[in-house]
Amino acid sequence: MNDLHDAPGAARTSPTESPSVLTVLRSRLNSSLGGAARAWLDQALDEAAAHPGTNGPVSVWELRLAEAGRRCGPEHAEAVRVLLLHAARADAPTLARVYRQGTADERRAVLEALPHLVDGPEALPIVEDALRTNDPRLVTAAVGPYAARHLDAHNWRHAVLKCLFTGVPVDAVADLSRRARADAELARMLGAYADERRAADRPLPDDLHRVLALTGHPATPTGTDVPAEPTAPGGTDGPDGTCGPDGKES
Repeated sequence: MNDLHDAPGAARTSPTESPSVLTVLRSRLNSSLGGAARAWLDQALDEAAAHPGTNGPVSVWELRLAEAGRRCGPEHAEAVRVLLLHAARADAPTLARVYRQGTADERRAVLEALPHLVDGPEALPIVEDALRTNDPRLVTAAVGPYAARHLDAHNWRHAVLKCLFTGVPVDAVADLSRRARADAELARMLGAYADERRAADRPLPDDLHRVLALTGHPATPTGTDVPAEPTAPGGTDGPDGTCGPDGKES
C-alpha cells in the first residue's frame, strides 16, 4: 500500500487543505510502523519542525530523508519523506536543492510534496526537470496536482505526450478530463503521434485513444512531426533516447 496515494483526497489537495491529508498519512504510518520506527519518525519530525533551516552543510532533517527507507521500510519511505518536508516547511528553493541532491526516490518524494507546500508556480522547474527524464516513476509524480494547477497549456500537453512516450498510464495525470476537454491542439499532437507510430508499424497505446476521446476531436492524419517535449533552460532529454530533441521516439 502506498500511504501517500491512498490517503483520501490526496490527489485533489491544495496547500491550504494539506494538513488534513498529512494527518491521515501520519495516522496510517502510526498504525503500520513498529515501535522503533514510530519513535524514529516522531523524533525526526520534531527535529524538522524545530530546526527547519540548514544547520551546518546539511540540515538534520535532510539526513533523515536519506534514512527513511532503512528506518521505516521502503513501502513507507515516500510518505515519511513528504511528512518530513512538510514539518521542515520546505519552500521552493529548499525543495529544489533537495531534489537536485537527492536520489530518485527522494526526488519523487519532493514531487509528491509540491502540492502540499507550494502555492504558486515557483517550483515548476522541478516538475520540468522530472519531465525531461525517462524515469517513469518521476514522470508519474511530475504530472500530479501541482502540474495540473501550474503547467501552462503548451507544457501540459507535452507532459501528456511524455506519458505516452514513456508508458506512464494517463490515470497519473491529475485533472486530465478537465484540461483535455475541447483541446484541439492536444488532439492534433495526438494525431501526429499516432501517424508516426503507424508509419513505423508500431501499435498505438490504448491511452492515446482515451485522451483523444477526452478532447472531443477526431484523429486525422497530419503528416507532421510530434512537437518537441517541454524543456527548461539548458535541459535535455534523458540519456536512454526514449525521445529525441525533435520529439520523436528513438
